[in-house]
Amino acid sequence: MKKYMSAMQETTAAGNLQVNVVSLENNFPIRDAEVSISYTGDPESTIEQLTTDTSGQTETVSLSAPPIDLSLSPGLIQPYSEYSLMIRAQGFEPVAVSGTQILADTLALQPIRMTPVREEVSPEVPIVIPDHTLYGEYPPKIAEAEIKPTAETGEIVLSRVVVPQTVVVHDGVPTDPTATNYYIPYTDYIKNVASSEIYATWPRETIIANVLAIMSFTLNRVYTEWYRNQGYNFTITSSTAFDHKWVYGRNIYESISQVVDEIFNSYLSRPGIRQPILTQYCDGNRVQCPNWMTQWGSNTLGEQGYSAIEILRHFYGSDMYINTAPQVAGVPSSFPGYNLNIGASGEKVQQVQDQLDTIATVYTAIPRITADGIYGQATADAVRQFQTIFGLPVTGIIDFATWYRISHIYVGITRIAEYA
Repeated sequence: MKKYMSAMQETTAAGNLQVNVVSLENNFPIRDAEVSISYTGDPESTIEQLTTDTSGQTETVSLSAPPIDLSLSPGLIQPYSEYSLMIRAQGFEPVAVSGTQILADTLALQPIRMTPVREEVSPEVPIVIPDHTLYGEYPPKIAEAEIKPTAETGEIVLSRVVVPQTVVVHDGVPTDPTATNYYIPYTDYIKNVASSEIYATWPRETIIANVLAIMSFTLNRVYTEWYRNQGYNFTITSSTAFDHKWVYGRNIYESISQVVDEIFNSYLSRPGIRQPILTQYCDGNRVQCPNWMTQWGSNTLGEQGYSAIEILRHFYGSDMYINTAPQVAGVPSSFPGYNLNIGASGEKVQQVQDQLDTIATVYTAIPRITADGIYGQATADAVRQFQTIFGLPVTGIIDFATWYRISHIYVGITRIAEYA
């Protein structure tokens, strides 16, 4: 309680929150869900009461938060405020969330997945979001070689780097057989980890550098089948001693989400090395890690104007470079390599029109369109509405990020590629 009060006494700024509610059964948005928001520590005092729209989204609300400076350098005062949410919708089990984290001048996005009411289903367990890793106490990373030996064992099952559709997250240390395994879409996993391990208030290039390190580490685990080759049935763990911190049900941030959408098929390489580099890091404040990136150090360099690759090379060496995975699993069709805009035509336009129109049958705020292969004003208007709903820059142009977000939402609501 003392820590909570110290944070509350510092709430002289504000951040924003939007709650996004979908059905766990089919990923469809839930309309007219009621969302109550209260301070964590005083859950009986409701400060906001919201209702979701046809897209399953609440309006964006402003909530008190500590000054932004507290999240820009290490300190003893909690740099974010915490809120509790209660979500109710007819026909669904209620969902309670404790600890949604609000940073100053930042949009927090709280995803909610609701389970349809069934007689045999036990009541939902409340979601509790623990301290951010830069503020709470977590085990430091156990050092590993950044390149895994593969020639001797022949254990590699992939011939090239593939961005997976999902990762299986073991919510505990590897040896804990009681920990739950969660099947999480790859981009959702990266957004969750980055929101758990860095602050969304940091410079954009710092966010990019850290997201690249998180993705490269994760893709190394995927590429080398690291845990499966030890007899486990998961891709990665949520333990900071072994991997990265992933938190079931936690909120993410728009600034981090947009970066991940733009670069999710990237990873870090060294010359002559096929596998993604296992880019380990530490906070650089409580824990020091020579030859690894430090999170607070990356923030300092970003504030000094360093680019993402300059930040990464500062810590990992001048031979580190950004690579791109040639394949993204679980999508109907790959990005054509160029943006689609008014005047474009052809098969790729028709494919994305068909996907967008299917999405519009579920997200009814998106206008229906005809899949005629011609990118006209109606298609641009539908794209703008899609971008508005899913937190992308609203341009009416289908770029890399918009193409793959359309693909992922389409797959999610049609179930054309079930989890493997």
